[in-house]
Amino acid sequence: METASLDLNLLRTFLAVYRSGSFTGAARLLGLSQPTVTTQMRALERQTGRELFERLPRGVTPTPVADELAARVAAPLDELQSVAGPTPPAGAAAEPVHLAGPAELLCTTVLPALAPLVADGVRLRVATGLTDPLLDELRAGRHDLVIATTRPRGRTLHAVPLTDEEFVLVAAPVWAERLTDRRRAQDTEGRESGEQGTLDPAALHGVPLLTYAEDLPIARRYWRHVFGRRLSRTAAVTVPDLRGVLAAVAAGAGFSVLPRYLCQDLLASGALVALLEPPDPPINTGYLVQRPGVSDNPDVARVRALLLRAARGW
Repeated sequence: METASLDLNLLRTFLAVYRSGSFTGAARLLGLSQPTVTTQMRALERQTGRELFERLPRGVTPTPVADELAARVAAPLDELQSVAGPTPPAGAAAEPVHLAGPAELLCTTVLPALAPLVADGVRLRVATGLTDPLLDELRAGRHDLVIATTRPRGRTLHAVPLTDEEFVLVAAPVWAERLTDRRRAQDTEGRESGEQGTLDPAALHGVPLLTYAEDLPIARRYWRHVFGRRLSRTAAVTVPDLRGVLAAVAAGAGFSVLPRYLCQDLLASGALVALLEPPDPPINTGYLVQRPGVSDNPDVARVRALLLRAARGW
């Protein structure tokens, strides 16, 4: 496809639509009205003589022609933006950095790590939620950075591994004590069979299970990875915040599977007990995902760099 004669502004708008997945998202990114974006895309399609986007009930999806065009123009346009992008007036404060991710990780680990930047004048606007909706909002320009619990699909988002969270099976000491006799019996059998230190998940029958969602995503993964079997349980308590699950478990309500970073202080103090320490615990990798394109806000790069440095010690 010949791009030399195409209007540069149309190509910028095209790339914003391609990356955000909608005319509305592109309009927000570019500071334009949605009708203007629609008009520009129609003009570009007339110039190229090809359909670039398939219109959907919500948003658009690129055609193969659009994929080819984006691959050719993205790097040059981003480089041009980095050189010729708007610069804040001298003395003007940078815009806030919009950061989003899981509430528990943000509140217990990420925000404390960013405290030095805040003290140095960086402004933050923090949002919490599940990964897929947050990534959709990132594409639409509502966030600058998202901490995702899964690697984003597709080529439009730049993601780098940030941290690995290890999952641990925990309960309060009162429940651990009730399980002691069963564990000792298993250890005795283990000494005879060479498998000392294992835990039969059947020992947890009758102990209430606490989790953050009805479908038990973390617990099911733990059961598959550690025990090699399917978890067949119904949650006694669901709380859509792992900090609430942690508080209930520490109070003696039952057991759960939680990220170690969230409960490590209570484990160290003895307020919680790890019911099992498998040699190969399940681990989930979190990713730091940046909004497509070059940011006009220098503080986005500062926040990103500090998070990547700080995560080495998490």
